[in-house]
Amino acid sequence: QVQLVESGGGLVQAGGSLRLSCAASGSIFRIYVMGWYRQAPGKQRELVATITRSGSPNYADSYKGRFTISGENAKNTVYLQMNSLKPEDTAVYYCLANVHDWRTTRDYWGQGTQVAVSS
Repeated sequence: QVQLVESGGGLVQAGGSLRLSCAASGSIFRIYVMGWYRQAPGKQRELVATITRSGSPNYADSYKGRFTISGENAKNTVYLQMNSLKPEDTAVYYCLANVHDWRTTRDYWGQGTQVAVSS
């Protein structure tokens, strides 16, 4: 089994910054992709950004230029630096990891971390 633990969420004023972290642990042979999704109240979960093991990032268009994803393979950890935050960035942010866990390759999700941006 694989566990993802997110941290770094909280309340911030518009224009501020937050850095989210997500650490994977457990029965991990290799992580191929890690990333962040978010779900705002009343909306579907949507992609924010992903990063491959080789370090190639992919961003949803809405977050290019404001958010930066990075990873540390040795720590099985992914980060999301969020700058110039807006009230509409308020959401629960979920970490995703595509993991080969010695038996199969599948996606694992974290429990989510709340980000609230006040105007």
